Amino acid sequence: MGNLLNISSSPHVRDNSSTKSIMWDVFFALMPATIFGIWNFGVKAAILIVTCIATAVLTEYIWQKAMKLPLTVSDGSAALTGLFLALNLSSTFPVWMAIIGSIFAIIIVKQLFGGLGQNFMNPALGARCFLMVSFAGQMTSFTYDGVTGATPLALIKSGDDSTKLLDMFLGTIGGTIGETSTLALLLGAGYLLYRKVITWRIPVCYIATFAVFALLFGGHGFDMMYLAKELCGGGLMLGAFFMATDYVTSPITPKGQIVFGVLLGVLTGVFRIFGASAEGVSYAIIICNLLVPLIERVTIPVPFGKEGIKDGK
Repeated sequence: MGNLLNISSSPHVRDNSSTKSIMWDVFFALMPATIFGIWNFGVKAAILIVTCIATAVLTEYIWQKAMKLPLTVSDGSAALTGLFLALNLSSTFPVWMAIIGSIFAIIIVKQLFGGLGQNFMNPALGARCFLMVSFAGQMTSFTYDGVTGATPLALIKSGDDSTKLLDMFLGTIGGTIGETSTLALLLGAGYLLYRKVITWRIPVCYIATFAVFALLFGGHGFDMMYLAKELCGGGLMLGAFFMATDYVTSPITPKGQIVFGVLLGVLTGVFRIFGASAEGVSYAIIICNLLVPLIERVTIPVPFGKEGIKDGK
């Protein structure tokens, strides 16, 4: 009897990862950008971050209690959604509008579609685009050191090349709370890659494709300084490493992740270079989120065995 084998249902390959551990890993990886954002923009940024996180968590708790659903606020997904939304907002954005955005992210984008794992787009980006449509003036108003002005990307698009690359890399510029410091975002991305929470495929294909697109169609030729500023400016790094890699709204197949990254790069390039706005990461990610089922359908691996082979191929 001691030699009997125990047979269980799949999956047979297991590790210590869980939804909770993954969410808190991403949350921790965002801390460099979060802390720098608070240092860069001051107490208003801290208030906005706390407000968005608290609203998202409380909204999910109230909704699940009201609908008599299992409580999942401890898994960290609601807190992460609130943090993502706050990092995508200007530090001067009105708190009451941020509360509306957090509620929209949790109820409309996430819970109405079945909760975590069922949402068809990134909840924080869905809320950001909702706020952009509803409160365009406040969403495009950026203040740095007490002066309201355009972001470095907007300046570059207008032909003003006065912003220094080092300032953009370190983050001592205007913009949303979490997007300004490329250095802080890369530190967080390195942690996620080390922990194997994300893979290289989506972010590398995204950034590389956008780089090629910008060099070909940016109107600056092969100007590496222009390219470096485009890469460091706006939400590209935040989007590529932290939002485009969301498990729920990105492909699971390796080939699908590469296709996904390439499409993101092309769309971001189109929006930034040919669009009216200097930014385009949020809309590119949301559009590609909607294309994920199609991408996975055409990139799904062929099953091994004769039933998966047609005409001897």
